[in-house]
Amino acid sequence: MQTIQVAFWVVAMLVVLALLFDFMNGFHDAANSIATVVSTGVLKPQQAVLFAAFFNVLAIMVFHLNVAATVGKGIVDAGVVDHHVVFGALIGAITWNVITWWYGIPSSSSHALIGGICGAVIGKAGIGALIGSGVFKVVAFIFVSPLLGFILGSLLMVLVAWICRRSSPLRVDNWFRRLQLVSAGLYSLGHGGNDAQKTIGIIWMLLIATGYSAAGDKLPPAWTIWACYLAIGLGTMFGGWRIVKTMGQKITKLKPVGGFCAETGGALTLFLATAMGVPVSTTHTITGAIVGVGSVRSASSVRWGVAGNIVWAWIFTIPASAFVAGIFYWISLSLFA
Repeated sequence: MQTIQVAFWVVAMLVVLALLFDFMNGFHDAANSIATVVSTGVLKPQQAVLFAAFFNVLAIMVFHLNVAATVGKGIVDAGVVDHHVVFGALIGAITWNVITWWYGIPSSSSHALIGGICGAVIGKAGIGALIGSGVFKVVAFIFVSPLLGFILGSLLMVLVAWICRRSSPLRVDNWFRRLQLVSAGLYSLGHGGNDAQKTIGIIWMLLIATGYSAAGDKLPPAWTIWACYLAIGLGTMFGGWRIVKTMGQKITKLKPVGGFCAETGGALTLFLATAMGVPVSTTHTITGAIVGVGSVRSASSVRWGVAGNIVWAWIFTIPASAFVAGIFYWISLSLFA
């Protein structure tokens, strides 16, 4: 792979832009971690964001950098990547995040970034520069992660209902108010572990392309790891309150027991995907788990119209962010000639 000589200030600016995306990822996806504990009244909003942010950063101690390696080296031909590609990818992802946040749509920051990378690379070198197996894995998990979240959430709900069948509703509610803190912590851990690594991956990609990191390195520089985990934690602390309402109440009404099952099912899905190195959407995962929990009570308890609108946002995320990224790749050629 050939590296290109790029001014330090350009690389530094793109690193800052990547960390801004990471911050927005935490801001945008905070609702995924805290919507259920806020909506069920287990934690106040201010307490919930601090709680989730702590576990976002704690994930640095738990997960290997498998997802970062996939994003950095497994989706597009590394020889095609340059600072123009990274700029286009980040602007495409950030633009889509801002649009969906403004309208309160829980779309995927992860797939916005993947779409941005693919769109910028196609704009430069055509579709042949994509690594088919890596792209397929990401696209497949658009369907697998919410389905797995749905299955695990619903199975946990059935299991809990059977275990607690002789307990009074008040006792069950009191127990699961406490247990929901555990499930929310696990989900926030999975959120930080999977999502922070996507930004680590794109910064690593940039550093390799510009010669600031060696292509043969097995790990990115330590400062990128710490910076990305702290950025996503800070973003979570500021929260995305427009989306909390959609995730916590509009899809289905949740009680603490349902919140526990949804978060635990979602967390298990994220742990599995992160171990496999698959950059999945925490939004897709928790939405599937919430729908699974709601459908156990009755199909009519799920507002399928709201869920349907969310699915449409999922479908458009990659092509929309790819389109914007392709445009900004060409703009970048003039900005950073």
